[in-house]
Amino acid sequence: MNQYDLSDQVAVVTGGAQGIGLAVARRLAASGARLALWDRDEGLARESAASLGEGHRAYGVDVADTEAVAALAARTASEMGPVAALVTSAGIAGSNGKVVDYDPAEWRRVIEINLTGTYNCCRAVLPQMMDAGYGRIVTIASIAGKEGNPNAGAYSASKGGVIALTKSLGKEHAGQNIAVNCVTPATARTRILEQLKPEFIDYMLSRIPRGRFLEVEEAASMIAWLCSPENSFTTGAVFDLSGGRATY
Repeated sequence: MNQYDLSDQVAVVTGGAQGIGLAVARRLAASGARLALWDRDEGLARESAASLGEGHRAYGVDVADTEAVAALAARTASEMGPVAALVTSAGIAGSNGKVVDYDPAEWRRVIEINLTGTYNCCRAVLPQMMDAGYGRIVTIASIAGKEGNPNAGAYSASKGGVIALTKSLGKEHAGQNIAVNCVTPATARTRILEQLKPEFIDYMLSRIPRGRFLEVEEAASMIAWLCSPENSFTTGAVFDLSGGRATY
């Protein structure tokens, strides 16, 4: 396993209590970073932070709450130091259904958590990175944000928005040694599958040329490099994690 020099860097991982977020946290901790796990399930986040070893912390937050996220960014900096890396892994799949029949309240819920939540977190930590003259942000979108999955319009739209937001942020901060990049995973075997119908899971698997789901450790490997100083030039880019489903 490759390691990077992240000694004494503070890294925030949203949705860090489980799934891809926790895998990323483990990889960053192995490279010397001190992790702040931001998660709606604070109890589980505390257990996950403890499993990483000494010096890591967990915080409960709803990423869709703009004021709460801003306050937590300030608290994290006060208790741990300025945030050098941010990975936005918090997200939900939402329910399945055709757009014409989709519940407007469910639409807003998916957009608020997946897209507005990403905006809230980036907006809250970027001033710390600007002051330091250094930062790395990795947003987690989805292959659905590139291609659009049928019966998942809200999720696809939210992740497409994350991709576009990342491109804008990458350009806005390119001259400040702040890299903002995005990854687009295909389906990974995480608890998010519990929100989906079996036939939809089968559909997503059938679309992956590799013939299997993504392993969370594979996602963590790519994300760890994007969070490191070794990623010294690339910003505003989208990195494929779809097993060949989309190569653009």
